[in-house]
Amino acid sequence: MSDALGLTIMSIGVLFNIFGCIGLVRLPDVYNRLQAATKCVTAGTCLILVGSLITLGSVPAAAKGLICIAFILITSPTAAHALARAAHHAGVKLWNKSVVDRYEEDLHAARAKEDSA
Repeated sequence: MSDALGLTIMSIGVLFNIFGCIGLVRLPDVYNRLQAATKCVTAGTCLILVGSLITLGSVPAAAKGLICIAFILITSPTAAHALARAAHHAGVKLWNKSVVDRYEEDLHAARAKEDSA
């Protein structure tokens, strides 16, 4: 029973990874692509690790898997944020149908605060 459950969870993780790869190819700009890569691939990789933990069922594998999951959950969003911020500072334009640019709003707010001081 645990093998079937583990394989099912791993299959769902593989689907998340596939959707993330499709998003990397199909989405229009670097910011949307980072969104797809970060969310889908993080979820997919964590699900693959959880499925392998269930399938293996050993304590050392569980400890290593949980450490890997924690590492992925911390580093992947941090790296995506750093890449998005660097792209924005380098002048990479948003897709023309994008609605919100929080980095630009924060920049204007900081400049207004400096001018008033």
